This record gives sequence, C-alpha cells and structure tokens, in this order.
Amino acid sequence: MHFILKFLGLVAAIILTVYLVPGISITGGWVNIVLVALVWSVITMVIRPVLRVLTFPLTILTFGLFSLILSALLFWAMTLVVPGFTVAGFIPALVGSLVLSIISTLINMVI
Repeated sequence: MHFILKFLGLVAAIILTVYLVPGISITGGWVNIVLVALVWSVITMVIRPVLRVLTFPLTILTFGLFSLILSALLFWAMTLVVPGFTVAGFIPALVGSLVLSIISTLINMVI
C-alpha cells in the first residue's frame, strides 16, 4: 500500500512540475502522465545508481554539481522513451528535475 501511495505522490509531483516549469509538456492525458512516472521510477532505481558510480570521479571534481547535470540529462532522456512528453531544452530539464525532486520529497514527507 505504501508503494502505491508513493507512486501516486510521484504522479502528483509530475503534474505539478509540468504546470510550474515552462518548457515541459505532456500530451495524451493520464496514460502518459502515469507512463512518465513509471519511467522516472525505473530511471531513479536502476539507471541513476549505475551512472552515479561511473561518473563518481567527475562528480568529485565538480564538487557534486555534475549530479545535477546527470539528473537533468536523465530527465531529458525521458523524452526519447515516453511519447507525448516534451522538454524544450537543457535548462527546462534542469529546472524540471530540481522541481520534481523537491516536490516529490515534500509529498513523500507528508505520506
């Protein structure tokens, strides 16, 4: 039950991110929103940890700033996987990944 609530919180965070950040849009309704949440969950649980290990030296050299760039690139990469999800460039991807992480953290604190 807790997993379902966290996933629904992520769906709500994605909806808020799309409305708050200009340059990010989702067409196709609820199906694409749930698909974005599912893909983001897979990215954060499977792909991001592997990439963090591989890019650890670069993250150390940049005092942790490369982890923000990595998150933005993974957020932007969702446009390749999810049809109807568009990000207008790197800056909206960076802001979108930051906003999504902040909102989902706040929602998970409430849950």
